[in-house]
Amino acid sequence: MKKNNKMNRMIRILSLFFGIFVQIYWYKITKKKEDDWEKLWGEIGKRVRRTLFELEGLLIKIGQIISTRADLLPQAFISEIEDLTDKVPPSEWSDIQEILETEWGSKISDKLYSIQNEAIASASIGEVYKGKLLNGTEVAIKVQRPHIQSIVQTDFRTLRMVIWFANYFVPLPKGFINFKVLFSELKHVIERELDFSKEKETLLYFKEKFTGNEIVQIPSAYSELCTSKVLVMEWVEGVRLTDHKAIEQITVSRKELAQRLIKVFLPQWLEPGIFHADPHQGNVLVSKDGKIILLDFGMAGEISKNDAAAFQGLIECFLAKNYSKAVDCLSRLGFLLPEADTRTMEKLLAEWMSFQPSQMKEIDLFALKMELNDMIQALPIQVPTRFVFLGRSFITIEGLIIHLTPEEELLDLGKPVFIEWLKGQGNKWSFIWQVIQSQPVFKIFHSVNEFLKAPQKLEQLKETEQRRQFQFTIYENRKKQSFQLLLLGLIGSGMGTSFSNIVLIKFSIGLIALAMIGYLITSLKLKKWMKYMHEKRRS
Repeated sequence: MKKNNKMNRMIRILSLFFGIFVQIYWYKITKKKEDDWEKLWGEIGKRVRRTLFELEGLLIKIGQIISTRADLLPQAFISEIEDLTDKVPPSEWSDIQEILETEWGSKISDKLYSIQNEAIASASIGEVYKGKLLNGTEVAIKVQRPHIQSIVQTDFRTLRMVIWFANYFVPLPKGFINFKVLFSELKHVIERELDFSKEKETLLYFKEKFTGNEIVQIPSAYSELCTSKVLVMEWVEGVRLTDHKAIEQITVSRKELAQRLIKVFLPQWLEPGIFHADPHQGNVLVSKDGKIILLDFGMAGEISKNDAAAFQGLIECFLAKNYSKAVDCLSRLGFLLPEADTRTMEKLLAEWMSFQPSQMKEIDLFALKMELNDMIQALPIQVPTRFVFLGRSFITIEGLIIHLTPEEELLDLGKPVFIEWLKGQGNKWSFIWQVIQSQPVFKIFHSVNEFLKAPQKLEQLKETEQRRQFQFTIYENRKKQSFQLLLLGLIGSGMGTSFSNIVLIKFSIGLIALAMIGYLITSLKLKKWMKYMHEKRRS
C-alpha cells in the first residue's frame, strides 16, 4: 500500500505506538533490569526512526521535536532519532504544475517567464522551485506538497488517539509532561505552516522588524502570486554557515558572523512577539558581504510579554554570575520541579558556567553528551511545554555558533551583544543591579536569609514530595491493573470467540467493563491531583 493511504498510515502509527506501550508495561510487570531497559529503548528508537522515515510527512517533524527532550526520554531512545532530517523525495512535476495552475487560475506561462522542473529543496510540507517572472526577475517558488493536507489531518487524528491512550494508561514521565498541551502547540504550529498565506504574513513581519538593519537580509514576497498553497519570494544567494570553504571567502570573520547570528536571534527570544522556530543550516545562510539571510518562516512560535521579561532576567543573572537569582528565574519560568534544592542547583550552575572551551580538546565529546543527558534526567528539572519550540530555536542557533567558532565561549560572544541590546531597550540598570547583587557582601545576606527560611522550606518540600510519591504510586498501580484487566478481557474474548464459548465471552466482557470503569475513576482522581500539584508548583 502507498504511504499516503489514510488507513495504512493510521494502522502503521497505531500499531507502532501500541506495540511500544505493551512492551513497556510488560517490562514493568516483569521488573526487568536496567540493562534490559536500555536495550528496549534502543530498539524502540530504531523502530520509531524507521517508521518515521517510511511514512514521512508530519511524523518527521514530530520526531525532530521529540529528539530535543533529553529531560524526559531515555538517552538510548534519543540517540536513535536525534539526527532525523526533514528531507523527502520531490513530487511529480505534473502534480506541482496542477497545483500552480489551479491556485493561479491560469497557465504557468501567463505568470512566469520560466520555471525549473526539478525542485531545489524538498521537505515534508513544501517544495521549492527556481523560476523567473515575466520581467526576468529570479524568484523562489514554494509549493505545497500534493495531498499533504489530507496526510497531516490523518496523522493528527491518529496522534490524538495515541495521546488519549498515553494520558490514561502510560505512567507519567518525570516533570508530568502535559501531552495535550504539547499536541495543541504542535497542531497550532503545523497548521500555520500548512497555510502559506500565514507564512507570508510572518515573512512580512520579519521584513518590517529588520528594516534598516544592515546585517540581515529577508527576501521580499510577491503578494500578487501568493496563495494558501503557493509562496513566491525574491531569490537570494547565500552559503551555508557549515560550508567551511565558502565561509573562508567571506570578508567578515567567523567570530563576527557568530555575533551577528546572536544579534539577529537574541531580540526574537527576549522580546514579545514572533520568533523563527526552525533556523537550521538550510534556513539561515550568509551572503558574500556577511549579511545573515533568513529563509522559510513556516514554523514560527510566539513568546509572551511575561516570559520575555523572565528570560531577559535569566540572561542578566548568567552574565552577572548571579546564580542564586538565576535559580529563582528558572523556578518562576517552570524549569525547576518543587523538590529542587536551590543551593545544589546554584552550585551546579556555577560549576557548569565555569567550564572553559579550551577543555573541550581533552574531553570525549560523546561521553560528555551522554553524561549531560544522564545529569538532566537525574536533576529535578523540566522543559515547560510552551518552550519546546523556543528551545528548538535556541539549540539550533547554538549549534551553528559552535560550528562557526568552536574555540569561543558562547557567553563571551553573547555578553557584548546582550549589553548593547539592553542599552537599546533602556534596561541597563537592571543588569548593573544583578552584578551588584552577585558581589560577596550581598551573597552573605542572601545566605543568611536562605538559612532562616530553610526549616520551613524543608518541611514544605518533604510534605510535597511524600504526597507526590504516595499518590503517584497509587495511580500508577491502578492504571497498571486496569491495563492488565483490559488485556486479559481482550485475550479472553478472542479465545471465547474462537472456541464459541459463550461463558468465556461474557466473563471477558465483564473484565473489559471492569477495567474501563476503573480507568474512568482513576482518571478523574488523577485529574484533580494533577491540578493540586500544579497549584503547589506555582505557590
